[in-house]
Amino acid sequence: MSVLTRREAALALVSAALVSPARALGATSTAVRVGATLSQSDAPICVAMAKGYFAEQGLDVQISQLQTAAMMMAPLGAGQLDVATGAPTAALFNAVGHGIDLKCVASEAISAPGYGVIAILVRKDLIDSGRVKSFKDLKGLTFAEVGQGTAAFVTMSEALRRGGLTYKDVHEVYIGFPEQITAFANKSIDAACTIEPFATKAIQGGYAVRFSASDVLIPNGMNGCIFYSGNFIRNSRDTAVKFMVAYIKGLRFVNGALNRGRLNGPNAGEVIDALVKYSAIHDPAVFREIVPNAVDVNGSLNLSNLRFDLAAFHGAGYIDNDTTVEQVVDTSFSDAALKILGPYRAHS
Repeated sequence: MSVLTRREAALALVSAALVSPARALGATSTAVRVGATLSQSDAPICVAMAKGYFAEQGLDVQISQLQTAAMMMAPLGAGQLDVATGAPTAALFNAVGHGIDLKCVASEAISAPGYGVIAILVRKDLIDSGRVKSFKDLKGLTFAEVGQGTAAFVTMSEALRRGGLTYKDVHEVYIGFPEQITAFANKSIDAACTIEPFATKAIQGGYAVRFSASDVLIPNGMNGCIFYSGNFIRNSRDTAVKFMVAYIKGLRFVNGALNRGRLNGPNAGEVIDALVKYSAIHDPAVFREIVPNAVDVNGSLNLSNLRFDLAAFHGAGYIDNDTTVEQVVDTSFSDAALKILGPYRAHS
């Protein structure tokens, strides 16, 4: 699986939409360039911007919106980004294996019990007719994914494994998440592994049924992480720690918005406002309807989950090197931030 060339990465950044709060920080603020999909998994970043956590640290965070985490690997390694957010994908392990200089430094989004944000959807008529009753019945279906080697692929693979199947037992097609709703409606796909808000929209439209989800299939698996460039790690360590301090404060505030699989906890109003302002979705009603991501209040990385992902990618032939999880991660920044912040206090 190839990664972007530096020229392609530069073009991607040039065409990306820049999101930044008003520059009222003064001449002493330090710019930090962040690549993000601006999906609901980026709630901690959005909150840290909206509540001024980055500003408190003297940081001017400038966000370039890119479509996938895979698109961010090369510009991150080339030093065109300092930080990126997104799911751990095959592209991450291949990037490090190819010498691209970056590290996975913290978690962002977690499939905790009740927070199955990655959903296995099956077309409603296939459920109603009894064609699909169990995991083994997924055999032979046309299964939509957003791309190769993603977190959704790992979730789909686990669903198939529970039916004694592999990805070779389904017909994989690659369709963007929004387009999957239309594909269900016109019956050109039978199943999909999709994310919010598209899963909820397909269900509300009467096109699909939630058959299973990531919180059941891969409990507490990581759907999103924070990545640092090697240049940022080596040459801006103090800034990188400050970013992590603000980011973990954002994580903890988001945690105070979560309640029973929805954004309806004490902090929900402010979190939804931040998402409406900074994410790619500007309708607050969407965030009240969907299943959100859970978070780890310390940004801890689940290394066993990363090993599970890596094994799934290897099994599908998406990895072309022997990179290990240990070569990909660096927990020193979250460790340093936690020494500054101290233990989590509810709704802080």
